[in-house]
Amino acid sequence: MNKKSNFSSRIGFIFAAAGSAVGLGNIWRFPYLAAKYGGGTFLLIYLILAVTFGFTLMITEIAIGRKTGKSVLYAFSSMNKKFNFLGILASIVPIIIFPYYCVIGGWVAKYFSTYVCNPAKGTVNGDYFQGFISSTVQPIFWFTLFILATALIVMLGVEKGIEKASKFLMPFLALLSVGLAVYTLTLDGAMDGVAYYLIPDMSRFSFNAVLAAMGQLFYSMSLAMGIMVTYGFYVSKKENLEASVRNIEFFDTAIAFISGLIIIPAVFAFSGGDESKLSAGAGLMFITLPDVFGNLKYGNIVGTLFFLLVLFAALTSAISLMETIVSVIQDKFKVKRINACLIVAGLAFLVGIPSSLGFGVWSEVQILNLSILDFFDFISNAILMPIVAFLTCIFVGYIVKPKAIIDEVEESSVFKSKKIYTVIIKYVAPILIILILISSILNTFGIITL
Repeated sequence: MNKKSNFSSRIGFIFAAAGSAVGLGNIWRFPYLAAKYGGGTFLLIYLILAVTFGFTLMITEIAIGRKTGKSVLYAFSSMNKKFNFLGILASIVPIIIFPYYCVIGGWVAKYFSTYVCNPAKGTVNGDYFQGFISSTVQPIFWFTLFILATALIVMLGVEKGIEKASKFLMPFLALLSVGLAVYTLTLDGAMDGVAYYLIPDMSRFSFNAVLAAMGQLFYSMSLAMGIMVTYGFYVSKKENLEASVRNIEFFDTAIAFISGLIIIPAVFAFSGGDESKLSAGAGLMFITLPDVFGNLKYGNIVGTLFFLLVLFAALTSAISLMETIVSVIQDKFKVKRINACLIVAGLAFLVGIPSSLGFGVWSEVQILNLSILDFFDFISNAILMPIVAFLTCIFVGYIVKPKAIIDEVEESSVFKSKKIYTVIIKYVAPILIILILISSILNTFGIITL
């Protein structure tokens, strides 16, 4: 695939990569885990892992993309032909994730629309979600709309589509986050939630807390999905990769942290400090929080702004997933961008329908006792992503050697962290990733709880 366009600026690349990293996981999983594992204790663990483990994996993937000038499908094989299989595995991950992620994106779009069109407070409540996802036509309609919105931006290309959209969406997302957090902190009882969130509770420190932080970081930063390899493909050789990755990490962690300041104090204020109201996933996003908004003075406005925030987060991540698949299609079949986007959108629609119907007419269809959507999530997040990340560490640490990545980073600047990078990529990261793989599988089947 010929390099037809690049990110036009450093800030454009940072916003696009940060947009990929900032997604639903930051908003519906991070606050729950932080609250569960001792608030400030979890935050400290997460931060340490972000600047070491997360940094190492992210700069590796971006450097591979920039060094090879290939999509993720061919990036690894262009450095060593025996690792062609790793490019195939890494390409499969976004192909699996994108359809069901768009299903959830459609749910978010529906909720935002409902808050906008139904100003009566309490229109959306806990019962509303089950009624919506168990229907047939509505979820598919909103899922389709979300795919089309994503495809339209990706069709416009890297500079005119992805970069421009990210430059608009990410600052607005940050402003929305801060504004909602400030409002939440004014609620009666909110400060109890803030204390619970921020003050370290060392009695809750455990190995499970570390595993949870590693897993959250792994998924939150869009690692092992081919995304950062793809975005690295569009980065100029003049770009300071080390500084850029630090900025991306900061943005991603800041949004996750602020999401906690929005959600935890709000739930505490609503529930009178009942920790059990803080759950992970769809239950928190589509059931608990609408109930909270329904009891607030300006609840409908807050709900509208919150789901606009979540919609932006979902959209920026979906854009990066689709772009990764489009780059693979273009590289493999030499088709134009628009045609590749149409192919990806069409296939995502067909593959996503079972995930959408899996909560309605196909709700009895279970795979490994998981719904269709949860099964796809399990295969991609719990199995393939850790395997891809582990193999990437082995590839860089022992096949092409860390020097290949260090030399690429130093094309534009001194790699200040190269010594610690070498240690982590060869020895630390592989062990941590194996632990993530094992804990993710055990968590999925309820053997442990993260």
